Amino acid sequence: MQSGRAGLIVWDVDGTLIPADLRWLRRSISRTYQLPENDIVFPSARVHGYTDESIVVDTAICSGVDPVSAEERVSRFPGVLMQVMDEGREELAREQPAYSGAAETIQALHDAGFVQTVLTGNLKEAAEFKLDTVGLSGLLDFSIGGFGSDARDRFSLPEVVATRFNARYGQALDPGRTIIIGDAPNDIACARHAGFLSIVVAQRLGREELLAHKPDVLLNNLIPDQVLKAVRSLIGASQSA
Repeated sequence: MQSGRAGLIVWDVDGTLIPADLRWLRRSISRTYQLPENDIVFPSARVHGYTDESIVVDTAICSGVDPVSAEERVSRFPGVLMQVMDEGREELAREQPAYSGAAETIQALHDAGFVQTVLTGNLKEAAEFKLDTVGLSGLLDFSIGGFGSDARDRFSLPEVVATRFNARYGQALDPGRTIIIGDAPNDIACARHAGFLSIVVAQRLGREELLAHKPDVLLNNLIPDQVLKAVRSLIGASQSA
């Protein structure tokens, strides 16, 4: 990591920086496959923590679309999604404002010298749209992020981040100075798979459920001083191990 840079913070988006809400996927899947919104059936397994394209295909199949058609027509989804979100910008700002402390935490980490980006199942354009709409995009380096538009398998995204970090900063990413901050078991698993550190915030799921997946740190919410303290402690412990 470059001199003067404290480390890399990799943010999840839905459920971590802003409340998770499936309305945009529901509306977009409805239009993509020409199904009534009331007929959209999401998979019985939780969809949070997965990539949008995988959710779209699985949901289409659960909603009665044959698997071949579900795959063939998913290419229409990105354009439909951005049309739906553009139409709903005011609704998004009103119904999905940033979590309390999110902007202040991003600012505190920036002031402490951390580079920050995102790793999310959202398509890149959708992630930027959401975070720009709620005022959280200014200090995040989207050019090194990992998005659902890069790979259908979320576990492939840390490698995308590492590759882009190297190209952007001319230095290999140090996993021991890289922390994923998320809210779901898949965020923890993704960090562990990549050799990154993990912090989860219990804003959507219960503490006991998250603790069962053994995150490095579990916080109740985004309080800047607490997040910064946890980040520094994790990186310090990793570097001294």
